[in-house]
Amino acid sequence: MKSIYLAGGCFWGIEEYFRRKHGIIKTEVGYANGNIENPSYQQVCSGIASHAETVLLNYDPEIISLQSILDKFFLIMDPTQWMRQGFDVGTQYRNGIYYLDEADLPIINAAMEKAFQRIGKSLVTEVKPLENYYPAEEYHQQYLVKNPGGYCHVDMGK
Repeated sequence: MKSIYLAGGCFWGIEEYFRRKHGIIKTEVGYANGNIENPSYQQVCSGIASHAETVLLNYDPEIISLQSILDKFFLIMDPTQWMRQGFDVGTQYRNGIYYLDEADLPIINAAMEKAFQRIGKSLVTEVKPLENYYPAEEYHQQYLVKNPGGYCHVDMGK
């Protein structure tokens, strides 16, 4: 099993989209690459904490490749928008790819180039090693399963 951390606006939609994909073993929403330990949602939303709303994906690379995951990721969020996705605006909604394994970097860079070629504009997606990650509160986990009519900027049909 491998892991990748994706930030692309509100984490509810990103999590639900990938939860439905074959080869994704586990999803979890949380806060990544910020300035304080174990922040609350209120701290992240207020700007006290500088974390990005992020989804941890544990996946089976024999079933779904990192390239495939990233291709799908770039279909459901706009990598040219900085600090916003859909109606959500703020530092916690920045988009990013946070990795654990340096060997994933060439695949990530290739996916960024592929997205740039498709879109034709500069991408602002952060590509960084994961510095820190804290799971979000339980009510955020699989939020759209628990609240089927909840807000979501992600087109689940892509």
